[in-house]
Amino acid sequence: MSLGRAVGLLVGVAADAVLGDPGRYHPVAGFGRVAAGLERRVYRDDRVAGAAHTAALVGGAVLAGVAVERLAGRREAVRALTTAAATWVVLGGASLADEGTAMGRELDGGDLAAARDRLPNLCGRDPSRLDTAGLAKATVESVAENTSDAVVAPLFWGAVAGVPGLLGYRAVNTLDAMVGHRNPRYRRFGWAAARLDDVANLLPSRLAALLTAAGAPVVGGSAGEAWRTWRRDASAHPSPNAGQVEAAFAGALEIRLGGRTVYAHGAEDRPVLGHGRNPDAGHVTRAVELSRVVGASAAAVTAVVALLRPRLRPGSRPGHRPGR
Repeated sequence: MSLGRAVGLLVGVAADAVLGDPGRYHPVAGFGRVAAGLERRVYRDDRVAGAAHTAALVGGAVLAGVAVERLAGRREAVRALTTAAATWVVLGGASLADEGTAMGRELDGGDLAAARDRLPNLCGRDPSRLDTAGLAKATVESVAENTSDAVVAPLFWGAVAGVPGLLGYRAVNTLDAMVGHRNPRYRRFGWAAARLDDVANLLPSRLAALLTAAGAPVVGGSAGEAWRTWRRDASAHPSPNAGQVEAAFAGALEIRLGGRTVYAHGAEDRPVLGHGRNPDAGHVTRAVELSRVVGASAAAVTAVVALLRPRLRPGSRPGHRPGR
């Protein structure tokens, strides 16, 4: 069981790197359409309706994963194949790297109009008010946060809970992106999705920050500064999870992130992360490289966790099958 899961995670990561996102009929996009349709039917401006909406959709995704694993049974090859397919579907590492690389190219060429047009592919900020430094900062922050959300966290939950973990996590994270906002429509309805996403990312975000510090020297960054900035500044961020990896990226690249951030629903004044200079196009390119390093490290770590996990269960021993 564990071997098939570990192999499946690694094959899924390789498929994402080589093939990118699935083309037409992307399952995550299909899930989004289902979620939007259900929202139109059940929406009310209260937490109970939002919690029911979240429970139905996340529960359905988890049950689908359970059904897939039961069909696979104890056949390692089938388990590896289904885990690989699910991993490929839910990962977003290749698309994140492509968008970040393109943004770095636009900024390096001084094409602010193209960079502003591209920013919504990475985050929900208002690009019209951002200059080169602001666009670079927004991009690095988005690359950092999405390295955790779209790469490390799915792999973490895949290692811990297999296909149900992969599908369930992606459902949670997609719902948070859709309804987990602080605007008048979703402040109450999206509360459950936002809080569940916070819980689901609690451990993965810290693993992502740790891997960022470990991988910083690969891209010419500072492991020590990444560690110090992470430990010093992360808790000041309004998000319990985004601040972890953003602070680590700021230290690794020796730049400053945070500060005033303008969204469609209004502006937020966030604490500054790091003590370096403002990021530029070169830092965007290095952030993408660092994201790839963190993703590769996460694949290796989570594959080992998947391989060893049955041996770590309380009361179990190698070669011993607990009684029913």
